[in-house]
Amino acid sequence: MTTITPSGGVLGARVTDIDLSRPVSAADFATILCALGRYGVLCFPDQLLEPAALRDFSLRFGSIQTSVTGRFQDPQVPEVGILSNMVENGQPIGLADAGQDWHTDMSYRDTMGFLNVLNAHKVPRRDGKALGSTVFANMHAAYDELDPALKRRLENATATHDFNKFWDMMVKRGNGRQPLTPEQRAKRPPSVHPVFLTHPITARKVLYCNPGYAVRINELPEAESDRVLEELFEHQLDQRFLHTHVWTERDLLIWDNIGTLHNAIPDYGPNEHRLMKRCQVMADRIFQPDFVRQALAA
Repeated sequence: MTTITPSGGVLGARVTDIDLSRPVSAADFATILCALGRYGVLCFPDQLLEPAALRDFSLRFGSIQTSVTGRFQDPQVPEVGILSNMVENGQPIGLADAGQDWHTDMSYRDTMGFLNVLNAHKVPRRDGKALGSTVFANMHAAYDELDPALKRRLENATATHDFNKFWDMMVKRGNGRQPLTPEQRAKRPPSVHPVFLTHPITARKVLYCNPGYAVRINELPEAESDRVLEELFEHQLDQRFLHTHVWTERDLLIWDNIGTLHNAIPDYGPNEHRLMKRCQVMADRIFQPDFVRQALAA
């Protein structure tokens, strides 16, 4: 029987007694989905999946987004992206700077991101200490603790999310990303979502407005929107809401992009190798009432 062990913190749990390289039963999938809503970040230790198995597990939750550039993906299984600072034959083998600032994946899409599945193949270390941790922020807790007056003011507000905000920021850092072509930009047009979103698993409100992609609260004048966004960004990154995952080789981590933010910490050098394989799952099924009801009834 699958075992869930909570971290005891604001987010996080370990999931053991399951082999993700094999098809997951309906009962185990229900356990995982329920735990994901409750704990936000789930670590499955000692799991190193082949690309096809990583894709197949991820597809249980929804469709998978592939790279906008067509680079850094498994040659046989393009749904699986490669994140790495490693260079072979003079060429990078993966995206080296993925996730290196606060954001939630795919909020810039009309169909937003639901979860990430990230499998650790190589973890950088220095003096025996693991580097490259990922920090998460709990958006259920951020909503709950938000000033009541601001909650009332933004109750029906929407925010515009733009892929180019994060991408352009990473280009300016000079980590090897190139500006998007007009054709690539056209594949990622801005989208609009409620500032407060009802989570499809917990049925509770979350603060869905992240520093990486949110550019405007549409119901406010521009200057006021900028001020309120800064207030929201500062609030949601309060230490009370944060959880850090320290990676170990063969960790498989899944996290809920609707209920959390995340930030990959780049505290390692080019010769301290990191290699992760990733699937980004879209929320094209999780908001369907029958999907959640049937999964949790298993």
